[in-house]
Amino acid sequence: MTRGMKRLSIPYIVWMAIFVVAPIFIVLIYAVTSSSGAFTAANFSNMLSYSGVFARSMWLAFIATVICLVIGYPAAYILSRLGPGAQKICMMLVILPMWINSLLRTYAWMSILENTGLLNRFFRAIGLLDLLGIEFVPMINTPGAVVLGMVYDFLPFMILPIYSVLVKMDYTLVEAAEDLGATPAKVFTKVTLPLSVSGVVSGVTMVFVPAISTFVISRLLGGGSDMLLGDLIEMQFLGTAYNPHLGSAISIVMMVIVVICMSLMNRFGDGEEGAIPL
Repeated sequence: MTRGMKRLSIPYIVWMAIFVVAPIFIVLIYAVTSSSGAFTAANFSNMLSYSGVFARSMWLAFIATVICLVIGYPAAYILSRLGPGAQKICMMLVILPMWINSLLRTYAWMSILENTGLLNRFFRAIGLLDLLGIEFVPMINTPGAVVLGMVYDFLPFMILPIYSVLVKMDYTLVEAAEDLGATPAKVFTKVTLPLSVSGVVSGVTMVFVPAISTFVISRLLGGGSDMLLGDLIEMQFLGTAYNPHLGSAISIVMMVIVVICMSLMNRFGDGEEGAIPL
């Protein structure tokens, strides 16, 4: 690296030190100390009482990621096969919701899913509620509503990386496989999927990481009945159960979980990318 390049990297290094390394170091100090400042491991042992929160967060984030993948991969594939003009329009439609604040989007889903919301009013108008003999269909304040909010918020993060890989894929390989007599299913599993696995890995990582740490969606659409990791951490810093030391310990463990998941996904992607086992 030349001297000029080193000088250009100084602002970046200073920025990272102040806004990334220093906050993580402060959180780590809080995690291994008590309110009196003494070193302790009790903050980590106390997390065992919240094992259900960890399991629930992992499970709901996993479900949301799988749903995003099931919806996002076909959508990205269809987009990649459209003409240039249609691609621009469809990509605009995918990105457009991201321009709106996520809090406002979550409030919009609340108005749709509430007991007196748009969906229940529609069901009442068509006589479905009378037919079932109920006043409303319970949709808000449920794990399903939380997963729905996650999928709606994070679906573009699954579509975009997969689309960026598929749109650059050499489709002459697909045509060659078809000429050799491969069925559409075999073409997909032996050619298209291996060539796009790097986009899938990126999409899964970009959806799972924010899904496991979200707290706005779970609070507004889940009603706080099923606490997730983000809610638990926020409660330790801002809620009535004020305990920043425990909150810091939970944050450190969550960061470790996220890093492990990202490492596993990246290793899987490195091992599969470019492999075409015909």
